[in-house]
Amino acid sequence: MSDITQRFSTGAPQNLEERFASRAAHMKPSEIRSLFAVASRPEIVSLAGGMPNLSALPMGMMADVVDNLIRNNGQEALQYGNGQGHPKLREQICEVMALEGIRANPDDVLVTTGSQQALDLISRIFLDPQDVVLVEAPSYVGALGTFHQYEASVVHVETDEDGLVPTALAEAIKTVRATGRKIKFLYTIPNYQNPSGVLLPASRRTEILSICREAGIFVVEDNPYGLLGFDKPSPNAMRAEDSENVIYLGSFSKTIAPGLRVGWALVPPSLKEKLVIASESSILCPSNFTQLTISSYLANQPWRDQIASFCELYKERRDVMLESLDEYFPATAKWTKPGGGFYVWVTLPPEIDTTALMPKAIVAKVAYVPGTAFYADGFGSWSLRLSYCYPTPERIREGVKALGGVIKQEMANRKGFELKG
Repeated sequence: MSDITQRFSTGAPQNLEERFASRAAHMKPSEIRSLFAVASRPEIVSLAGGMPNLSALPMGMMADVVDNLIRNNGQEALQYGNGQGHPKLREQICEVMALEGIRANPDDVLVTTGSQQALDLISRIFLDPQDVVLVEAPSYVGALGTFHQYEASVVHVETDEDGLVPTALAEAIKTVRATGRKIKFLYTIPNYQNPSGVLLPASRRTEILSICREAGIFVVEDNPYGLLGFDKPSPNAMRAEDSENVIYLGSFSKTIAPGLRVGWALVPPSLKEKLVIASESSILCPSNFTQLTISSYLANQPWRDQIASFCELYKERRDVMLESLDEYFPATAKWTKPGGGFYVWVTLPPEIDTTALMPKAIVAKVAYVPGTAFYADGFGSWSLRLSYCYPTPERIREGVKALGGVIKQEMANRKGFELKG
């Protein structure tokens, strides 16, 4: 053995886990990502993932947008860009937000790689280990994973058929502060919430904003589905009512295409510099190519009509799912009736464990997301999320029928076991 080999081989072999930073222990795969390998099999009806249905997006039109961009502005599109985001796109984002009552300055907009990056940036600049984030019960699995990665303590707040309950929020703030812990912000999805699909009424928005202002807690308003209302427009965004205490997150993933990975954060001016610095240290700058693709699309295509066509497509699928649930699910099951967005939240009798039920559902060729994925504390074991955005109406009916059969059989088995016991 050479001297060099001896020099670097002394000491006991080191376990790879010992080399990681301590926060790496908090990085866990989400239950949804773990499902993808199974749910993507062609024979499985996937009611699990929330993939937008791009069949309503004219691909020839998108090809023309990209072709014209490269031919006429390729030097800029393929170059590094502004760390805060392209100025023209930031102006257009303000026009999009105006549809929900927001009056914004483009200088307060930060373009991000999807709104998921904005969540990461906000968590990075606000959260110390054991800080508290208040979230709805249930809440978006991607947000829970981000907060967990930054070692925050997630406290769920009660919801009902109208979303976050203001009195429960006030009580949660009081209870947490009585323990001496710091609450950094409330995270909420007020429009067609993921995973429940519920819509927060305007009156509750005002009350929640007032509670958080008085408590000195920022509101992080995540709004990917706000323009995807089927029967009537959603209420004005919470950011429209409070420009100083609301951090607003938006995305083009649901209204144009998720593969472009363009989102944004509209922030109070006092927070902008920190977020821009955090973003630049993470990605240097958002993609000029995808930003200018979106910008060209917004400038030259009937994007409002395109959103309307998405709404028609999703409404048809929502209706089929609700009709199928009525027909095939047991009478003891309950579910939300969303007025927009992608999801239905189903609650079964408490003796049914939806995580344990998943292998039987896969055998029946249907997939869903168990309710525990949307809680930080293991709650929700008798609930599940169903997504109607991607499958065809025929496949939705097929999947709900199969899943209803699995659930009814499980209930019969349990009843028989109890009677026998």
